[in-house]
Amino acid sequence: MKIKCEKNILQEAISIAQKAVTGKSTMQVLQGILINAKNNSIVFTGSDIDLSIETKINADVYEEGSIVVDAKIFGEIIRKLPNDIIEISTKDNNVIEIICQKSRFTLVHMDASDFPELPNINENSIFSIPQKILKAMIKGTIFAAAQEETRPILTGILFEIKNKNLNLVALDGYRLAVKSEYIDSENSINAVIPGKTLSEVAKILEDGDNNVNITFTPNHILFSIGETKIVSRLLEGEFIRYNSIIPEEYNLKIIAKRTELLNCIERASLMGKEGNTSLIKLSIEEDTMVITSNSQLGMVREEVGIILQGQSLQIAFNSKYLIDVLKIMEEEEIVMELSSSVSPCVIKNKEIDNCTYLVLPVRLLNN
Repeated sequence: MKIKCEKNILQEAISIAQKAVTGKSTMQVLQGILINAKNNSIVFTGSDIDLSIETKINADVYEEGSIVVDAKIFGEIIRKLPNDIIEISTKDNNVIEIICQKSRFTLVHMDASDFPELPNINENSIFSIPQKILKAMIKGTIFAAAQEETRPILTGILFEIKNKNLNLVALDGYRLAVKSEYIDSENSINAVIPGKTLSEVAKILEDGDNNVNITFTPNHILFSIGETKIVSRLLEGEFIRYNSIIPEEYNLKIIAKRTELLNCIERASLMGKEGNTSLIKLSIEEDTMVITSNSQLGMVREEVGIILQGQSLQIAFNSKYLIDVLKIMEEEEIVMELSSSVSPCVIKNKEIDNCTYLVLPVRLLNN
């Protein structure tokens, strides 16, 4: 194999493929990136079996060939070379030579035939969605996915298409996040994608109107983004019926300014950092919400103006859960729906109905 390519193009492709290399696999070959050079293009592939990322670039290919190189050291070498043309060629004794200006490296490579093949996915049943919309949907839900593996299905995000709507749903037992967008697709899909996969997909998606093409099989999902393909296994099992968790009725409704409320809660949370709950109390009156928190460090009282429909109420929350929601919502005015001090709080945009967030309160001893 002998290739020449611009450093920046090479570096970008390596960093995309590297996103699938976790370094946790016991297979030596999966610590590496597969480099396949032919027809004046190079395909880079990284994989940890569950998630595989393949990306293609144009380059001058003088000799075709395939090798696997250690992802970490190869990525570091390319990153630190000067901004110029890089030449990579295979030599005897399973090494490659990397030359750029006056720098010359040799690096041991592995056998490409040992690298596992990507799942074969028929790309016929595709639906498309603009990259910036999918990126915003992932960002608007992924924070609510479970981190612990005690219930593996909750570490994923439900990808649901029905009635020409795409819904992304995440929940971890304390909070729930739902984002919805209209899509022109007659398909009906219900699959759970690992949170880790969507986290990497979001990093590759751009903020533009170009589409990402998505294909499902019974066990896998394929995202095609330009010259990059991301293949992931789906999580097995039934996702929780999230619609049954969201209350349809409420006793009081609050309209508040999102940024003002977020700032008050963030300040109040500074005092509540005992343990990991960061407890804050909300006292909801006619046109005011008083936010308090106290600990051995001291106490804080914040006040925010609201519009209230319904009775007054006192309720407590883990401040982190409210902060996570308020940070990623896009509208300046939000609606909070509550029924009692022990039932969930539902948070929505005031104008555009494309997201629903639910946060469980913390039970206080006097409740």
